[in-house]
Amino acid sequence: MTDPASDKSNRGRLVLWPALITFAITILRLEGELHHWGSVWFNTSAGGGAAIVGISWLPIIFGPYFALRLSKLGAGPANYRKAFGSTLGALAVMLLGAILAGVTQAHPGVLTLAGFVIMLVGAFVPLIGWRSLAGTLLVYAFAARIPVLVVMCLALSGNWGTHYDAVPARYQDMAFWKKFFDVAVLPQMCLWISYTVVIGALLGEVASAMFGHRAVRAS
Repeated sequence: MTDPASDKSNRGRLVLWPALITFAITILRLEGELHHWGSVWFNTSAGGGAAIVGISWLPIIFGPYFALRLSKLGAGPANYRKAFGSTLGALAVMLLGAILAGVTQAHPGVLTLAGFVIMLVGAFVPLIGWRSLAGTLLVYAFAARIPVLVVMCLALSGNWGTHYDAVPARYQDMAFWKKFFDVAVLPQMCLWISYTVVIGALLGEVASAMFGHRAVRAS
């Protein structure tokens, strides 16, 4: 039987509003930082300074949202133990990659790149346990992070004074495209993709196990 959530048009509709909300928050954050609307809400320091307005906390909401919607469609996991197991495995892979990238970042090289690649691999591991949820989160993750990548490219090239172009001192004199790759492409397309999928899947599985429909089929 065809999984209703595996159809690209259905998955696109499921992701559309969360992606638009995420994009709106990204633009709001950029505006807030450019106009200095308050460091608690919009922080321009490197990494964002845990500012309240941001998109990193959205997987906590959208993971359960996607999971409950998919469960309602009858596209839940065939086995919750397998789903949780694969997601916990993905978390371990992500952390391994993060540790490798972190300990080698002072002198970036092949091992640093390998760490980021390992993190990205972690984003695909949850597909083993609940393909529909992990696939939906992958689509959402790229929809969320590609606009950030574009903003970072523009900010880095224009020195906008936002957290999007705030970089450690060692990157100041680096060639633009090398700097963009190191501080934007690798984190956004590896670390944050993995974080979005793994955290979203973990919390989504908890929500589905507690509140989702029990009559589900393999997906």
